[in-house]
Amino acid sequence: MKYQVKISKDSKIFTRVIESENEKTLINFLKNQGYFIIDIKSIDLNKIPLFANFFDRVTFDDIVNFTRQLAMMLNAGLTLIDALNILKQQTVKKSYFNLLEDIDKEIRSGNSFYNALKKHKNYFSNLYIALVRSGEASGKLNEILLKLADTLEGEKEFKSKISSALIYPIIIIVAMFGVMFIMVAFVIPKLLGLYKDFNIDLPFTTKILIFISNVTVKMWPFILTVIFGLLIIGQRLLKIEPIRYKIDEKILKVPVFGQIIQKAALVNTTRTLSILIKSGISILDGLQIVTDIVDNLVYKKAFLRIYKEVEKGITLGNALSNAGIFPPILIQMTTVGEETGHLDETYEKISRYFEMESELALKSATALIEPAILVFLGIGVGFLVISVITPIYNLTTSFK
Repeated sequence: MKYQVKISKDSKIFTRVIESENEKTLINFLKNQGYFIIDIKSIDLNKIPLFANFFDRVTFDDIVNFTRQLAMMLNAGLTLIDALNILKQQTVKKSYFNLLEDIDKEIRSGNSFYNALKKHKNYFSNLYIALVRSGEASGKLNEILLKLADTLEGEKEFKSKISSALIYPIIIIVAMFGVMFIMVAFVIPKLLGLYKDFNIDLPFTTKILIFISNVTVKMWPFILTVIFGLLIIGQRLLKIEPIRYKIDEKILKVPVFGQIIQKAALVNTTRTLSILIKSGISILDGLQIVTDIVDNLVYKKAFLRIYKEVEKGITLGNALSNAGIFPPILIQMTTVGEETGHLDETYEKISRYFEMESELALKSATALIEPAILVFLGIGVGFLVISVITPIYNLTTSFK
């Protein structure tokens, strides 16, 4: 049975999840450890509400926290089993607890940590698994996990910056379409009856708005079906490799936004290669992992070609140059890193450079998006105001 306990010791209050045979045994255990018990609640993991289960999933933040906490506990001298037990006691999240429980069982049954993580590839990337394997083989799992935690936190921060830059335009666009839908579906039909009663001559913009309103009100099921149909077709087309490649290629050529995607891909790949090489993983294995984690198909195919060329004996710098899509600074720095034997440090520095470049590109994109949205919003609102107010003004003028 699991219990959520609120306890106090040395003027500090803790909340923990502890497994015990029964409540009495748990109380005796806590008192023997010198804790003052504030509250005890039993937890039945099988009776969590259905609505909670819908949101109860292991997130990227959970994996980041798992890595950091595990690294710190291993660094403090705890065994992997003890560290996992502590993590299980600290969580009340069913999905996360089940993940920890399964990893713990695999390790207790004699499997390596690497093989235990391999069973959960939907949570742990190939990069993560490869680094853990390297850490176990070298006996430096705590150091590897610390580096991995830094990498994941850097990735999390980078994604957060991109999300923050895009959230304002998205909110504005959604709000604008929401207002337009309310006007077209509810306001315009009521005004239409008023205009018909007085038999007034309507402006061209009002006629357009009335047409849109009539189509929306009468054909909304068909419109929604078409939209969902197009989304499904689009999703399936994206799974066709030549079409996906062409789309990804066009996206990279879009002014400003293409630069953001390009820099984000370069940040991801250089940072990944840096940590892999530093952890003792070969260039070839590193390139194979990078090929798996890159989303953009143009870069994925490029790294696949680079992998084959490096396998044949061509230097990484020359292979990058042959690809024809990488910036000169990356090619030059790669060549310098190979010649000096410090490719890991070189890629760490170049990843920071690309991260700064991507932040500048994000700021440029935001600077372009905000005025464009305001202009578009102004035109939309102006069209609605003119279309609705002009007939009313003409009507009041005719009464005079």
